[in-house]
Amino acid sequence: MTLFEGITERVIDTPRLRVNILERAGDDPATPADRTIVFIHGNVSSSLFWQEIMEDLPSDLRVIAIDLRGFGGTEHAPIDATRGVRDFSDDVHATLEALGLGAVHLVGWSMGGGVVMQYALDHPVLSLTLQSPVSPYGFGGTRRDGTRLTDDDAGCGAGGANPDFVQRLTDGDTSADAATSPRSVFRSGYVAPGYTTENEDVWVASMLSTSTASGNYPGNSVASENWPGFAAGTDGVLNTMAPKHFDVSGIVDLEPKPPILWVHGTADAIVSDASFYDLNHLGALGILPGWPGADVAPAQEMVSQTRDVLGEYASRGGSAVELAFEGVGHSSHLERPAEFRHALLELIGYIGHAQNPAPPTEAIILRASD
Repeated sequence: MTLFEGITERVIDTPRLRVNILERAGDDPATPADRTIVFIHGNVSSSLFWQEIMEDLPSDLRVIAIDLRGFGGTEHAPIDATRGVRDFSDDVHATLEALGLGAVHLVGWSMGGGVVMQYALDHPVLSLTLQSPVSPYGFGGTRRDGTRLTDDDAGCGAGGANPDFVQRLTDGDTSADAATSPRSVFRSGYVAPGYTTENEDVWVASMLSTSTASGNYPGNSVASENWPGFAAGTDGVLNTMAPKHFDVSGIVDLEPKPPILWVHGTADAIVSDASFYDLNHLGALGILPGWPGADVAPAQEMVSQTRDVLGEYASRGGSAVELAFEGVGHSSHLERPAEFRHALLELIGYIGHAQNPAPPTEAIILRASD
C-alpha cells in the first residue's frame, strides 16, 4: 500500500493531459485560496513523497499534491525540453484551473522548485516554498553569475544519467544490491546518512513510478566536441533543466512579489556548490577522466546562485527567507518535518509573528519587504 490513511487520489481530466493528484479525505473544496497549499515533487519521485507533511498540516487547510507528467499516476506524455520546465508548469496550471483554483501557495521540491518558479513567472501565486530547488540557472554548465560554460551545454542533460540506474527504474528494482538501485540512490542522494524511516518502501515505489519511455526520463542527448563529450538534448526530463532551455532568474522582476521561503540542507548531495551529480565537480575530484580544469569546466555553485538571485529578489522589495538545516540532505520535509511544517505555516500566514516573534535559529532573512 502506497497511500497513507486519510490520503486519497484521483485523476483530473485537463485539456493538456490526465493528471493524478493526492488530497486529504476530509479537506473542504470550498477552502479559500489563501488556505490552499499545492505540492510539486521533484525528479524521479511523485506526489507520494508529500504524504507525511500532508497528514501533519492543520485540518482547516486544503492540501493537494500533483503528479507531474511522466511520474506517478499522471499520463506519461512526452516532454518538450526546449520549453524548459514549461510543459510541467503548464500542466500544473491546467490542473488548478480544472479544480477551479486561481492563485494558491505553491511548494516545489528540487526540479519541482524550478517548476513553481516558472509557474510564478507565468501566473499569480500567493507564496513560493522552494525545497532544495534546482538553481534558477538550471542544472550544471554555468558560472556563478549564470553565464553558460559552452554554447551546447556540454555535460548537462540526459547524457549524464547512469544507464544502469535507468534500467533499474525500468525493471522496477526494489533491492539495495547495487549503488545504482533506486533504493540505494534514495539512501545516498535523497537523504543524509543516518536517516531511517518505516516508509522507505513507499518512497522507492514513488521513484519507480518514473516513466523511462521515449520523451520522458532521462531524455535524449547529442555528441559534443567539449568535455565530457555530450551535450543537452531536446526532450525528456533532464534536458528541461539544461541552462539553454531553463532560466527562471527573471523572478527578481516579478510584480507583485510573493513571499519566498527557501529551505535546504547543508549535506545535500544533489543540489549544492559541490554536487555529486555535477559532472564538472566529479571531474575535479578525478572521478571522471579528462577534466579540462576549473577555468573551462568549474563546478556549478548551485546554492550560491540561488542565494544571489533571492538576495536580488529581496533587494527589489520582495520577502525571502533562507532556512538551512545543518546535516540535512535533499529532503528537509522528511528529515526535519516539524521545522519544515512550522516554517511553511508561518510563510502562508497561518502562524502569526506575534505568536512566534523569532525565526528558527537556522533561518536567514535575506530581506523582509517594507
